[in-house]
Amino acid sequence: MTPLGRNKATARRGAAVLALALLLLGGAPFPASAQQGQIQSFPEQNLEEAKQYAACMVLTKDHPQDAYDSAGAWLAKNGGPPAQHCQAVALVGLGRYTEAAQMLQTVAGELAKTDSSRTLAAQLYDQAGQVWLLEGDAAQAVAASNAALGIAPNDVEMVIDRAVALGAAERWWDALDDLNHANELAPKRADILVLRASAYRYVNSTELALADVNQALTLDPKNAEGYLERGILKDAAGDKNGARTDWVQAAQLAPNTPTAEAAQGRIEKLDLKTE
Repeated sequence: MTPLGRNKATARRGAAVLALALLLLGGAPFPASAQQGQIQSFPEQNLEEAKQYAACMVLTKDHPQDAYDSAGAWLAKNGGPPAQHCQAVALVGLGRYTEAAQMLQTVAGELAKTDSSRTLAAQLYDQAGQVWLLEGDAAQAVAASNAALGIAPNDVEMVIDRAVALGAAERWWDALDDLNHANELAPKRADILVLRASAYRYVNSTELALADVNQALTLDPKNAEGYLERGILKDAAGDKNGARTDWVQAAQLAPNTPTAEAAQGRIEKLDLKTE
């Protein structure tokens, strides 16, 4: 995944797609930076409570213990779901992933009982899935994603998130089903195509993988994850020079990121093999 949040899908994809792609590409850790954010609105939340929630969420970014304590005090005064969510996000920042995921699911379960809160419940289940991935528990991540999609089956971001969880569980064909669905819901999205290329590679469908990644790079010529994935495919096919070119491009397009680190690592391994 990730403090979490998906109130703005575009902003979230900027951080999260990188993490998700790297997870499919080779098991890189899911960075906490992809989890920053907050829920936009809770049921029956007045202006003062909204301000308190926003202030609590700000604390989670750099001072998670203070946020946890503040949210706990707020909960004691009937802070409800906003306080619980802030406390769960603070737990992520403290590295207490199991507790955070369980709290998110508990809150989601309560919210799901009310029709007006079901969309919010789906978001919290989805966030719980991301935290389970941080914990390294792919089965729990899939279960949380199933709950989210049981409420919002055509939310493309949630479909992608479950695909990633399925990939982490090495259920590649199921991941491909979700990525196909995501592609139907949001055609011509380069990030989805790169993820699907990665999944195709894991089931040894290299031609389909290459077709997807080439289409992704046509749609988005500056997609660093696409170059990273295509380099892996070229390397596997014996095109070492082509792989190096793509990995250099990936590193240049996304300097000081996990993508660049992954690309540089593969370049170094390639150099060792050719010495």
